[in-house]
Amino acid sequence: MKKINLKRLQKISVFSVLMVCLSAHASINANEVKDALLQKYMINYSDKNQMAALKSETLKKGGQSVEALIEVMKNGKYPDKNRWVATFLLGQIMGEKSAPFLAKFLKHPNWVLRMASLKTMLALKQKDYGAHYAMLLADDSFIVRSQALENIRTLKISSTAPQVWAMLYDKKNYYQPKLNGKELKTKRSNIIKSVISTVGDLKFSQAKAPLIKMIQKDKYNDIFPEMDQSLNKITGQNSPNGDIKAKRIFWQRMALNSTIE
Repeated sequence: MKKINLKRLQKISVFSVLMVCLSAHASINANEVKDALLQKYMINYSDKNQMAALKSETLKKGGQSVEALIEVMKNGKYPDKNRWVATFLLGQIMGEKSAPFLAKFLKHPNWVLRMASLKTMLALKQKDYGAHYAMLLADDSFIVRSQALENIRTLKISSTAPQVWAMLYDKKNYYQPKLNGKELKTKRSNIIKSVISTVGDLKFSQAKAPLIKMIQKDKYNDIFPEMDQSLNKITGQNSPNGDIKAKRIFWQRMALNSTIE
């Protein structure tokens, strides 16, 4: 019995040593992968083929690439273009598990990281971060605001509809053209059309009355098609085919009927 126990102990000891060695080897490999990738992500690539090769290598390393990608995202010494790529690749490798980490970058001071995180979370179909997207509807960056709106619209996050509607009253979504140094009438940026379309997609019923009033006025003719389509979606009623006048009469009658009811 003692001989048997001794043999068992020897086997266990050998197995333990092997496991420690394998673990140490894996750790060394992981560090080597991280260091090698970080050196490559430091390069400001101008050649598309080189960037494609880096993406391919990163994906092939799979989970071993994660630490390097996180470091690139967090550290401002890496080129913005590479931080953008790192954000997308992290989402590809980790999938939905990356969402909580990506959500933190929606508050990053660098708009590139905010934008990349938004687009990655949209690709991952992350609907549970509506409040985060809504916060960015008032972002200082026009393209970040546009992307946040796109996330909400595509993922149909109806709880954010009031914040979407509020974009109509945000001065950042308008611009002041000038002629010979003189300021002209304030104009709507293209994002306003997206706002109107989105409240329709979200079926925001509180927008119905204001839209019916707006659609009657000539000063909103530039967004007439978007208002008409949104009212169709909100009310479930289609305005008649024809010119603007016929459609205006239709919505005016609907407003009257709603008041009577």
